[in-house]
Amino acid sequence: MSEKPDTPKQDWRDTVFLPKTDFPMKAGLAAKEPAILSRWAEEGLYQRLRETRAGRERFILHDGPPYANGDIHMGHAMNKVLKDIIVRSQSLLGKDAPYVPGWDCHGLPIEWKIEEQYRKKKLDKDAVPPREFRAECRAYAEKWVGIQAEQFQRLGVMGEWDNPYLTMKFEAEAKIVEELLKFAESGQLYRGAKPVMWSPVEKTALAEAEVEYEEITSTQIDVGFEIVESPIPELIGAQAVIWTTTPWTIPVNQALAYGPDITYVLAEAGTRRLLVAEDLLGAFGARLGEAVTPTGVQIRGADLAGTIVRHPMHQLGGFFARPRPMLAGDFVTTDAGTGLVHMSPDHGEDDFLLCKANAIDPVFAVTDDGRYRDDWGWLPGGGSVINPKFNAPDGPICTDLREAGVLLAASADFRHSYPHSWRSKAKIIFRCTPQWFIPMDKQGGTPNTVRAEPVEALPSTSAAEHENHGVRQAQAERSGSELTSDTHGAGNGTLRQIAISAIDETRWVPEKAKNRISAMVEGRPDWVISRQRAWGVPIALYVHRQSGEYLRDAAVNSRIIRAFHEGGADAWFSADHQALLGSGYALDDYEPIVDILDVWFDSGSTHSYVVEARYGEGTRADLYIEGSDQHRGWFQSSLLESCGTRGRAPYDAVLTHGFALDQNGRKMSKSLGNVVDPLAIIRESGADILRLWVASTDYFEDVRIGKEVLAGTGDAYRKLRNTFRYLLGALADFDEAERLPAAEMPELERWVLHRLAEIDAELREAADGFEFNRYTRLLTGFANDDLSAFFFDIRKDVLYCDIGPHLPQGSVTRRAYRTVLDTVFHALVRWLAPVLCFTTEEVWGTRYPDGGSVHLLEWPEIDTGWRDPALGAKWQQIAATRQKVTEAIEPLRRGKEIGSSLEAEVVARVSDETLAGALSSIDFAEICIVSSASVETGEDGVSVTKTEKEKCGRCWRYLPEVPEEGALCGRCEEVLNG
Repeated sequence: MSEKPDTPKQDWRDTVFLPKTDFPMKAGLAAKEPAILSRWAEEGLYQRLRETRAGRERFILHDGPPYANGDIHMGHAMNKVLKDIIVRSQSLLGKDAPYVPGWDCHGLPIEWKIEEQYRKKKLDKDAVPPREFRAECRAYAEKWVGIQAEQFQRLGVMGEWDNPYLTMKFEAEAKIVEELLKFAESGQLYRGAKPVMWSPVEKTALAEAEVEYEEITSTQIDVGFEIVESPIPELIGAQAVIWTTTPWTIPVNQALAYGPDITYVLAEAGTRRLLVAEDLLGAFGARLGEAVTPTGVQIRGADLAGTIVRHPMHQLGGFFARPRPMLAGDFVTTDAGTGLVHMSPDHGEDDFLLCKANAIDPVFAVTDDGRYRDDWGWLPGGGSVINPKFNAPDGPICTDLREAGVLLAASADFRHSYPHSWRSKAKIIFRCTPQWFIPMDKQGGTPNTVRAEPVEALPSTSAAEHENHGVRQAQAERSGSELTSDTHGAGNGTLRQIAISAIDETRWVPEKAKNRISAMVEGRPDWVISRQRAWGVPIALYVHRQSGEYLRDAAVNSRIIRAFHEGGADAWFSADHQALLGSGYALDDYEPIVDILDVWFDSGSTHSYVVEARYGEGTRADLYIEGSDQHRGWFQSSLLESCGTRGRAPYDAVLTHGFALDQNGRKMSKSLGNVVDPLAIIRESGADILRLWVASTDYFEDVRIGKEVLAGTGDAYRKLRNTFRYLLGALADFDEAERLPAAEMPELERWVLHRLAEIDAELREAADGFEFNRYTRLLTGFANDDLSAFFFDIRKDVLYCDIGPHLPQGSVTRRAYRTVLDTVFHALVRWLAPVLCFTTEEVWGTRYPDGGSVHLLEWPEIDTGWRDPALGAKWQQIAATRQKVTEAIEPLRRGKEIGSSLEAEVVARVSDETLAGALSSIDFAEICIVSSASVETGEDGVSVTKTEKEKCGRCWRYLPEVPEEGALCGRCEEVLNG
C-alpha cells in the first residue's frame, strides 16, 4: 500500500467512475413528444417500417371506425392506444403489422350535428335539397376526420394516416353497395312491415347498438275492456282488465291476450264486475284503492277462447267499433299487472306475431314524428306519444278513458328502465313501418328463385320491446335483460346458424366475451338495415311496382356499382335510373328505393374494402378490438355481413375492453363534471403517461382514471425513466472489449441473465394473449425490484470503484456488470417501446444518436440457455434474506445510531441449511452493503451492531485494513497505485 495520505479528508472523487448522461431526469414529455412526432413524419417512419418488415408474416389489426363528429374522449384514447400497443408489439416480434385507421362518416351522428346547426338557425332540414344537405354532412365529417387524425397521432398512434379508410369515400360506398347486392342476389333481403325501434325525434328506425337504457318514471294505468261475447255467460258485461305503462298504445289496441294456463277470477269492485288473474287480484286492488271481492267464478285461461271485448273508445266508431278478440298468448305471465295484456300489433313484437297469426294487421296510426295520423279517429295529430304529459293521469288519453268510465286506476309513479336514442337522448318507441330486413333464419336462396318476402315470424328481442305489455314487460324492464327464443330456421345454413358456428371458430379475448355475443346472436331479430334518413349509402334496389319483387340482374347491379365508383352514393339520387336499368326494363315499372342503409352495415362491410381490398381477397383480420358495447354493434354487424356473403367471420380473434370511468367508478358525463379529457392530460403530462395508464389497467374490465390514478401512473413512469437514466449513465463509454461471456460472470450477473430469459418467455406469452397489464407489470417489477432495488444497488460500488489507472478496463466483476447492463438496456428499451413509444425513442437516441428509430428494431435476442432455475431459486432466497437484513438495519438508521448500512455489522441466523450454504457461498456483506455479514445456523433472525472499523476515503466501505478514516482500503489502493 502507498503512504498514508496527508489528510484523511483527501478528495478521491476524481478517481472514481461517476455515471454520466445527457438524458434528463425531468421528462418534459409535453414539449418533447411533438418534436419526436415531427421527426417520425419527416423520416417516413411508418413507411420505412413497412419496407423493413416486407415479406414477413403479416398481422392485421382492423380498426373499428369511430364517428367523425367531435374531439376525442377518453374512450377513444384508451381504444386507440391499446390498438397501437398491440400493433407495435407485433412489429417488435418481427411481423409486418400495418395499421390503417378509419372513420364512420355516415348516419345519424353526423346528420344530427348538421340538424342541430339548422335548429339553431331556425331552419327546416326537410326544406333543404337532399344533395345540399348531404354535402354539408360530408364537409362536417371531413373536418372532424382531420381534427381527430391529429389527436390520435398525438397519442403516438402510428399508422397509414395519409391514406385512412372512410366510409364516405367513393370506393367505400361502391363496395358497401356491392356487399348489399350480394345479399340481394342470394335472396337474403326482404321488405316487410313489423315493429322496429323508432326514434320520433330523429324520425328513423334505430339499431339496437344505437339505443341506451335509462331509468324513467311512467304513468301506469288499469283499463277495463267490456266483454260483449263469451262462451262463459257470467263474463258478459264484465270488464277484462289490462295494465300498461304506455297509455298511448291504447288508441291502437286490436286484441287482448290471456295465458292459457293462468287461473282468472271474476271479481266485484263496487258496481263493476272485473276479470283479473287470481294471483294478481291483491296487487290490482291496491292500485284500484278499493276492495275487490271474488265472486266465486274461476276461469281457466284456455276457456276464454272465443271471448270478444270492445275497445274502451268504441263509441268513436270505425276502427274502434270493431270487435276485439281475446287470444291465447304463451308470453303472458302473472309476474305483474292483471294477467291480461292488451295487443297493439303496431307497437310490440309479441303483439305483432300473435295478431298476425290471427289475421290482424297493423294500422300504422303513429307517424314518423310520434304523433297520431291527422285522420286517426281518436286524438288526431295529438301530442307526441313520448311526451310524459300526453300520457299523464290528467293527459288527454287518460282523461278520455276516465270520461268513458273505463279508467280503473292511474298513477305516474312506475319506475323502470326504458330505451332511449343514444344520439338525441330521447325516448324511443316500437313502431311498425315498412323496412328492409336481412333475415336471420331463412335459408339462402338462388338468384332465380328468391323474391321479396312477406313479413316472417321472428324470435323475441329485447324486453324493452314489450313496453306496452303489462305482465311480462314489468319484470323484463327492471332487469334490462334480453328475451330469447329457441326458434331457428329449418335446415342448415341460415345466417344465424352460420354466425353461431363462426363465433365458435373465433378466438375471444377474454373468453367470457364469447358467451355474450353468442347469446345476442342466438336471440336477435332479423337485421333492420333501412333508415329513413338523408346521409348515407342508399339501398340501391329497384322494386317492381306491382309484384313487390326487387330486381336481381347482374348487369344492372354492375352498372349501379360502377356509378357509385364514379360518383359515390350521391350518384343514386341524381341517377338516370333508366340508363342504370338498361333497355331490358322500363323505369315506369320500377321504384328506386331511397331508404338509407343502416350505418352498421357500412361499418360491418369494412373488412371488404379495407382488409380484402388492401391485402387480397379472402384475407381475414387477425384481430378486431373495441369496447364491450360492440358485441351488439360492430363485432356483430361485421360478423353477420361476412357470414352472409362469405360464410365465415371476418376476423380470427376479437378483443373486448371495458369503459373508462372516473376515479370513483362513475360513468363520465359533463353534467357530473367528472369528464377526464385525454387532450388535457397530453398537454400537461405527455402522451406516454396516458399510454402507460392504458397498459397498466385491467382493460378487459371497466377501468378508472382521475388525478389520483394518474399520480400513481406518473410515479411508475418516473421509476422507469430513472432506470433508463441509470443504465445510460452506467454504460457511458461502454466498449465491446469489456464484454464477457456469461460463463465467466459472477453468480449475481448470471442470475440477472436468468431473469431476462425468464421474463422474455413471460412477455412473449403476455403479448400473444394481448395481456399488456401483465406485460407492463412484469417490466415495471423487473425494473424496480430486480434491477434498481437489488442489482443496481449492490453493484454500484463495483461500478464506481473497480476501475482506475492500474485497472483501465475494470475488474472482471465490473466488466460482467456492464456487459449485463448493456444486455438489459437493449432488452428493456425494446420491450417498453410499444408502451412508452416516445420515451424509448428518446432513450435510444440518447445512446445512439445516429442509430435510427427504436421502432425499427425487433424483439431482443435472449439466450434461452441463460435460464437456470436452480440459480433463480437460490438468489430468490438470498434476496429475501437481504430484505430481512435491511428491515433489521432500518430502526438503527431511524434512531440515527448509524448513518448508512455500510456502518452495520450483521449476523444472520437461518434454520434452513440449504439457505445457510447459499449465503456462505457468496460475499453476503457485499450483497447487503454492510461492513461485515456472517451466517450462523439457528433460529431465524438478524442481529445488527455498529462497526468500529474505519471508512475507506474512496469507496466509503468500513473495512479492517483501513488504518484510519479517509485512508484507502486494499482494493482502492491497488486500483489507484498498483
